[in-house]
Amino acid sequence: MKLKLDLLRHGETRLSHTLRGSTDDALTEMGLAQMQATIQKFLYQSLGQMIWQAIFSSDLQRCQYFAEKLSEQYDKPLVIEPNLREMHFGDWEAQSTQWIYDNFPEQLSQFWQTPTQYTPPHAETMLQFNQRVLQALANIQQYMLANHCRRVLLVTHGGVIKLLKCLATQQHLDDILKMSAELGTLHTFELDTDSKEINYLSSNSNDKEL
Repeated sequence: MKLKLDLLRHGETRLSHTLRGSTDDALTEMGLAQMQATIQKFLYQSLGQMIWQAIFSSDLQRCQYFAEKLSEQYDKPLVIEPNLREMHFGDWEAQSTQWIYDNFPEQLSQFWQTPTQYTPPHAETMLQFNQRVLQALANIQQYMLANHCRRVLLVTHGGVIKLLKCLATQQHLDDILKMSAELGTLHTFELDTDSKEINYLSSNSNDKEL
């Protein structure tokens, strides 16, 4: 069986200029508008039909706030999945890349180039992040099969989407930062429950690397 997962990245937040990671900052008005516009456009292209049978969301407010509103608006079940959180950046949490570059230029360069080999102090490793996201997929698949869902929406973060793109296109996880997942964009994946493979189908953003 093939299941479709549409992943919506949250919009602009108050700390969008930083590596906010697991920091629980709120959406700005612009960020909320970005998400609303993306969903409205997608549903318009789907002939106005609500095609999602359930909504999953990270437990961080920049995702959960919008997911709750969408769930209420369309009367769809909402499942909060903490494993859909963004990667935790440890001591670099909520710091701008400029600040990190000014203070730790070599470490930042190592992280950008080989994130599987360098982990910021007290941060989540790429392996841990990968395992957590895979656990989220397993939980979502289990729910979908148990509730006869064929297509669901996941409200999540850029790192999660980029990681799944790497897995779907069989790229090394060191390429994760080369993947695109702009604020407020929607990305469609297909999960094969038999082979356990995940495929990347499409995006409403202007991806160039796929």
